[in-house]
Parts: sequence; C-alpha cells; structure tokens
Amino acid sequence: MVQEAQQLSDSELVAAVLRKDRKATAEFLSRFGGAVHAYLVHRLMPRQDLVEDLFQQVFLEAWQGLESFRGRSAVKTWLLGIARHKVQDHYRRRLREVQFDEDAPDPADGEDLMLSLEQDETARGVWQVLASVDEAPRTLLLWRYWEGWSAESMASETGKSVKAVERALARARTQFKQRWYINEQRLGGYRQ
Repeated sequence: MVQEAQQLSDSELVAAVLRKDRKATAEFLSRFGGAVHAYLVHRLMPRQDLVEDLFQQVFLEAWQGLESFRGRSAVKTWLLGIARHKVQDHYRRRLREVQFDEDAPDPADGEDLMLSLEQDETARGVWQVLASVDEAPRTLLLWRYWEGWSAESMASETGKSVKAVERALARARTQFKQRWYINEQRLGGYRQ
C-alpha cells in the first residue's frame, strides 16, 4: 500500500523499490522527485524545456544504479548528486558544440558578472536578462558563474584553449551587460 510505503524509512523504501514494488516506486518518486525537479529548474534557468528530459535521465540513472546504493549518504543527497552531474554533462555537451573564435579581439570591458545575486530584486533581473541572452553565451555564463567552473576547467572539458574560453566569456559578459542596460532602461530599473 502507498500508505505503508510512506511510513518506510529511506533505506526500507530503497529495498522495496529493488523488490520491484510498484507502490514503493511511486512513493520513491513522490518523496524525492520534488527536490530533484526544483534543483533542475534552478540550475537550468531559463531553459525549462530541458528540465523534464534531465529529470527523467536522473531517475533512469538512479533506477539503474539503485542496487549499488549503500546508504553512505541520504537518498536525496545521492539523487541531487546525479542531478548535478547531469547538469554539468549538459553544459559540457553544449559547449563542445560552440564554435569559439580564438582570434577574436578581447572586448574592451571585462566587467565581472556577479551583480550581487544576494539581493532578490537584482537576482530576478539577472535571470530575466539571462533568459534574453543567446544560448551559447548563456551556457558559458551559467557554467562559469553558477556552477563555479574556472576558464581552465571549461577549456579542459570542452577541448578548447583557455584563451578561446576567456574570450568567449568576455563576449558573453558584454552581451549580458548590454541586455542588462537595455532591460533596465525599458523597465525603468528593477527596483519597484
């Protein structure tokens, strides 16, 4: 019964899922799906169209690896780790497809992207502007500033030179900054 499954501990729930108990499987998804979905929504912003696909990938990988789960961490933590790797894999795939112009000049203004994300109003503005940035630069910005990867790590993961990644990041920051000022003028600022 689903009611019985709700009373199971996480380890008991995992054991029931491994026994192919359908109700336990539904409870597993119900218990942990919301956290995984929220994580993906937050990390893939504004690309909501990718959330469901990666959500399915996370749980497919979880079902395939559930037998090897030893309980050294909480089930939720384990699932969020899988989700984090899926998001990083997505960024790597996308950036491998991006054509970097290694001979392009550096933009004159290399202002830092961190626009005090601690403030809610500013954060909303950042996400609104990011949604308007082209996909390749947006992916670069998210991977660098949201995921915290260095240009060197990004270059290593994509097979591009560090210089090419740095230039692409500079152009992405410039595009973001231009869109920021356009939106700020159009909306009269983000402060309401």
